[in-house]
Amino acid sequence: MNIDAGWLPWALVGALIFFAAGWFVARLDLKQLLIESRAMPQSYFKGLNFLLNEQQDKAIEAFIEVTKTNPEAVELQFALGSLFRRRGEVDRAIHVHQNLSERNGLSVEARTTALIELAIDYQKSGLTDHSEKILSDLAAKAVGTTSQQAQTLRLLLDVYVQEKNWLNAIDAASRLDAGTPEEFGTTKLSLSKRRRYQKEVAHFYCELAAELRSNQPQEPSAASTSSTSSRDGEANAYLDLALAADPDCVRANLMRGEWQAKAHQHADAIATWHKIEQQDPAFLGLAADRLLDSYRALDNGANGLADLRNLQQHYPALDLLNAIFDATLASDGPHAAYELVKEDLRNNPTLVGLDRLLEAQILAAPEERKHDLQMLKELVHSHSSTLAVYLCKQCGFKAKQFYWQCPACGGWETFSPRRTAEYETANRHLARSQIEGRRLPAED
Repeated sequence: MNIDAGWLPWALVGALIFFAAGWFVARLDLKQLLIESRAMPQSYFKGLNFLLNEQQDKAIEAFIEVTKTNPEAVELQFALGSLFRRRGEVDRAIHVHQNLSERNGLSVEARTTALIELAIDYQKSGLTDHSEKILSDLAAKAVGTTSQQAQTLRLLLDVYVQEKNWLNAIDAASRLDAGTPEEFGTTKLSLSKRRRYQKEVAHFYCELAAELRSNQPQEPSAASTSSTSSRDGEANAYLDLALAADPDCVRANLMRGEWQAKAHQHADAIATWHKIEQQDPAFLGLAADRLLDSYRALDNGANGLADLRNLQQHYPALDLLNAIFDATLASDGPHAAYELVKEDLRNNPTLVGLDRLLEAQILAAPEERKHDLQMLKELVHSHSSTLAVYLCKQCGFKAKQFYWQCPACGGWETFSPRRTAEYETANRHLARSQIEGRRLPAED
């Protein structure tokens, strides 16, 4: 069969033309790049070189020289302002960003960026009122791109939290949480992955409730009693709103149970604290001592201790163990406390548990053995005290007490209710079970 090859020369010509066009375009791009690079002042490249070598002082000097000779280099001035702020020279950053925001002929997007950066500068310098004014104006006008509008609301939320302006913080968080994909530049497919703010809103309501309770008059009178009752009702309403925003808000039930106990409503307090079991049982340890106190107030300490032991069996935690140990030691003596901790150590071996075990042993030991046991306990305690801390999952900050908001990074509910010693025990148990699982013979 003959094949007509008449089209081959035309295909070759077409390929040559296509290649030539590509070469010509590349030459034009290269020529344009060379022209632009020659137009850039030498100080710009010096600044980049200093910046790459982490010589920020010299880089700043070079960039300042560029901005003097090329005042239209807006992006470079943004970079310069960021460098100033990173170095702690907030006053100079404010000067750069303020001048940019007031410049004529700037695009809406660039001016919005300058105002946002200026607001960040003011916040870093502690002038939160200045930052709030800029951000609230931007949020009210809804200027800039969708991502800039979302950034404005997030920064405004941070400012409100810093100022402890909880009502406005709730409004800003709710607007962020209710934002549609079109408003924040996200697709409908990624909407489910967008950050939600229910947890923060719940904590803001808890803060409002706590403020109301702390502002109650110290000396009761007829008028103050009526006012206190009104405040209590309003505070409880805030807790209801917290649970409506986040049904898993453990803090709301912890606070409500504490208030009920102070009002001698101990049965209600016990019922409220037990709701935590359905929310997150890991937090039960935070209510252990108060739960036992309410049982005692009802002359039912034995049932309270049995309740805690049952919780410890299902949801082991060091805070629960400590409460049970102290209660057992007070009611049944050191031998019973020793047996309790010994049994717990078999299932949950920790240095903190061993420390408690030695404490019970010292109390029950004869005088000639107490000195040696005390030395051993002090050695164990010095190590266990470094492990019995709460850890922020977001920034790694360690604290002896539990915080709902991390003092270091400001994250809400980033502290685990379990101490670091408990994490190590859980990891060891997990590793051991995985190893034992591999060793199990395969079933036929």
